[in-house]
Amino acid sequence: MNEFLKWFFAFISEMLKGYADIVKGFGRGIKQIFNIKNYINIFKEHSQDYSALSWILSILAIIIVIAIYALILMMIILGIRKYIRFRHSIVSNEDLLEEISELQRKVLKMTKEKDEIMAMKVAQMGLPAGSGVLSLADGTMAAEGAEGGEAAAPAVVESGVIQTNEHRFSKLIEVDTFYKTYEPPAYDNEIDLPGICENFRNFACSRMHLYYEPKIIWLFMAGMASTKLIILQGISGTGKTSLPYSFGKFLQVDTTIASVQPSWRDRTELFGYFNEFTKNFNETEVLKRIYSSGYNNDVNLILLDEMNIARVEYYFAEMLSILEMPNADEWELDIVPNVWSTDPVKLDKGKIVIPQNIWYIGTANNDDSTFAISDKVYDRAQPINLDTKGVAFDAPDTPPMNLGFDHLDKLFKEAFDKYPISQENLKKIQQLDLWVIEKLRVAFGNRILKQMNLFVPVYVACGGDELDGIDYILATKIFRKFESLNLAMLREELRELCAYMTKTFGKNKMNESIAYLERLQKLF
Repeated sequence: MNEFLKWFFAFISEMLKGYADIVKGFGRGIKQIFNIKNYINIFKEHSQDYSALSWILSILAIIIVIAIYALILMMIILGIRKYIRFRHSIVSNEDLLEEISELQRKVLKMTKEKDEIMAMKVAQMGLPAGSGVLSLADGTMAAEGAEGGEAAAPAVVESGVIQTNEHRFSKLIEVDTFYKTYEPPAYDNEIDLPGICENFRNFACSRMHLYYEPKIIWLFMAGMASTKLIILQGISGTGKTSLPYSFGKFLQVDTTIASVQPSWRDRTELFGYFNEFTKNFNETEVLKRIYSSGYNNDVNLILLDEMNIARVEYYFAEMLSILEMPNADEWELDIVPNVWSTDPVKLDKGKIVIPQNIWYIGTANNDDSTFAISDKVYDRAQPINLDTKGVAFDAPDTPPMNLGFDHLDKLFKEAFDKYPISQENLKKIQQLDLWVIEKLRVAFGNRILKQMNLFVPVYVACGGDELDGIDYILATKIFRKFESLNLAMLREELRELCAYMTKTFGKNKMNESIAYLERLQKLF
């Protein structure tokens, strides 16, 4: 034991000497750099035989050296100031977020206290316990008399429904009124998927002067078949916003545009909220579009413009969970906790049904002003990359059309039956999955494989190639996950994966995936 302690003490002492030498060496270096006296002695020693030219050059050299040192010192000072400002900004943001959180906690506390007070008043008025009714006919609690403190008459409650003449959903009631006399248009039930893609491309060109490659249209249609959430991502100016906008014009059902703001932190920004002071529900255009979609057979689009300028997981979290439910009958969103007799027709016990004929299209930029979109969102969505501007072409004048959701859904199902992924390619995908799990510890997941089996058949039905569709899913939904790995340590594995895919699927195939993997290799 003593021998071990002696060895350990000697070992640690020797290591600490090394650190001491580093500190001493750094100090000696700084001292040597700023040893002005030594510089003067050296100059005196060599300047005795200087000519006039030598004196001039020496003075210039001294001035340049001093300027360089001054520049370095200035850069250090600027760097320190920039770091201090950066830290101050971070601290200020953290303080602001903490203050917002504290205010939210206080609001929740006050709301709870208000509910307790209202519950006490309900008990005093003799309303049945547990009825969940805390409001009068005008949406407020029983008010005391202005003079003598007499309590107003309690609300009339029948079967848990508050009887009132007031309306808190003005926009949704307008929708109810409109659809009482609504007559649906004559939908085109003869057109097929290639016809829809071709007509839309020609319409965008001839009527809106927007130019899209056929593949982009195929990807968009296949994305609609595989999921209700599509993310259009890429550089600015490539037509991300105009694609869903022009598609709505093509179908003669305008796309509802919701411009996401950096301050969006919860679902109220998207769906609205009940104002306790005015006793009205602040309805958004998104809520109105969702509600009206339950009445019609149109193909409805909601555009979340600049969706990642705020965190998608904050304001869209509840919808992400709803869209993931396998049973579409359970797609319901809680809007209000109680029921008024004047509520909109299709508001069932304070809940709104999310119809199947509506899609959510998000546009995303990747820059310093935006947040990264998490895997939770990407896994439930279909990303479509728009990285190049469309090239102008000539197209015949093409009018818009009326496309019914039932017919589009029928076309999708026919494509699923007619163009399923071949057994040969399914086997190759399974082998690729095992290879990726073994080498990179990343699995495909059942959700992505399910989306692939929906995406690829529709992509083929529109005019694409099966392997190209598989390639696109692999690049945008599987290999995208590699960005979270330590790529600097996996460059060799990525090269092996490129070679494996070429060997498995053939030369000059899977170009999208291989190009993406090669870009990942160049990042490090």
